[in-house]
Amino acid sequence: AKEMGVDFFVASPFTTLDVDLESGDMIEIEERPPGEMLDSSGAPKGMSCWNPAFDVTPADYITGIITEKGVLRKGADGRFDVKGFVAKHS
Repeated sequence: AKEMGVDFFVASPFTTLDVDLESGDMIEIEERPPGEMLDSSGAPKGMSCWNPAFDVTPADYITGIITEKGVLRKGADGRFDVKGFVAKHS
């Protein structure tokens, strides 16, 4: 979207904003069992599979984060002030 000049927003519950992380790179991706994908897909027996529960979009590609408490947008420095947003809306 960014490369085409289109805004990209993430919809996220307010409660999932983590004020303790310095960057989205620090988010631990939960891995789901491979069988959730392989058992119903007709995949060959013994095939390996990585099954993440979610992904993380790099902040450079995100215009804003939509929550039930409002929209978090980047500041003048180009960064999301998650701590400030959470403090303001808690």
